[in-house]
Amino acid sequence: MFKYLKRMKFMLKFWKFLPFLIQFFTSKDVQLYKKALGVLLILAYAFFPFDMIPDYLAFLGIIDDVVIAGFVLERMIKMAPPSLKEKYNLIENV
Repeated sequence: MFKYLKRMKFMLKFWKFLPFLIQFFTSKDVQLYKKALGVLLILAYAFFPFDMIPDYLAFLGIIDDVVIAGFVLERMIKMAPPSLKEKYNLIENV
């Protein structure tokens, strides 16, 4: 349960991760297959939005979306090189 709360906190700070994501995809330090995997994860989430909880159930409907988006961002941060994590101070956040 704590892991899901941690992901919710992570997603509430999503706007702070936009510079990291841009740097992730434009950096020469990130290997091409990691960039491709990042794009694949984002596209899979966008085109196959499997909802365990229907979105029409007000606040509860977005919880599964937040968890999946948090998972995708976590994977991308873990794939990033240490220099990029240090630059954006993401080592202890994930």
